[in-house]
Amino acid sequence: MGQKTEMTAGMAAMLTDSGMAERVDKWLWAVRVYKTRTRAGDACATGRVLVNGVVAKPATKVDVGDVVTAHRRDRTVVYVVVETIGKRVSARRAAECVEDRSPPPVARARPDAAVFARRDQGTGRPTKRDRREIDRLRGRD
Repeated sequence: MGQKTEMTAGMAAMLTDSGMAERVDKWLWAVRVYKTRTRAGDACATGRVLVNGVVAKPATKVDVGDVVTAHRRDRTVVYVVVETIGKRVSARRAAECVEDRSPPPVARARPDAAVFARRDQGTGRPTKRDRREIDRLRGRD
């Protein structure tokens, strides 16, 4: 009469996909912010991930409506959680689970992009004097 119900892994996955809270490291990996779950966890552990403005540990739960900020190399990405997912999905599907509010990337100017030392074709290697002038133009005194 009294049935004992156990939650299987499949049932847990269905509940996770239906909008329950998910670990932030797992969510970041699932929506392709980080390539591996280990990198997502490391980013959380080193304080490069914020959930609603608070530094997040890897096990911090995210739910629909939360703002997740991740600092990656030279860029900061800001996402609003539209749907919580726990498994890695296609890029198209992952894009549907987030709302991107990231600031536009800052265009970095290369220091040597403005000055080009150009030699005529067929003049051979630069002399020592030519090399010093080229270095001076490029700011490598």
